[in-house]
Amino acid sequence: MSKRCPCGHVLNLTLRTVIHARKASIANVPVYTCAVCGRNEVFPGVRAELGRLVGELGSDPPLQTIAFEERHEWAKVLVDLTIRKQPMQAGAVARQTEERMNELLDLLLIASKIGDEAWKAELNGRLSQLSAQYIC
Repeated sequence: MSKRCPCGHVLNLTLRTVIHARKASIANVPVYTCAVCGRNEVFPGVRAELGRLVGELGSDPPLQTIAFEERHEWAKVLVDLTIRKQPMQAGAVARQTEERMNELLDLLLIASKIGDEAWKAELNGRLSQLSAQYIC
C-alpha cells in the first residue's frame, strides 16, 4: 500500500517504532515512509489511537516498549502479514483484514452467548477499528 509523497516519489506503508519522550518505544506503528526524502506520516486510521496512547503515557513516561498491535487492530493485521511474509499490498491486506474480522465476529458471538457485555464492547471497538480503515 502506498501513496504519493509531496516530493513526487512514493510513500510506502511500513511498520515503524515511534519513540515518545526519549523513553517509551511504541513498536509496530503503521507509517507511510518515503525512501527518497525521508518523510514519515502516521497512517491516518491509527493517528487518533496513537495520540491517545501518547497522552496516556504523559510527558515523562517510564522506560518501556509498547506493542501498538495490542492497541489497534489495523496494526495487528499488518504485523500478521509481516509474520506470514506477505506483502503489504491491497489484496493481501484486504484478505488479512477479512480473516481478522471473522475471528472477532466469532468471538463476539461467544461473548453474546455468555452475556459478557464488557467483552462485547471491547470486540465492537476492535471491529470498528478495522472497518474504519476502508474510509481513511
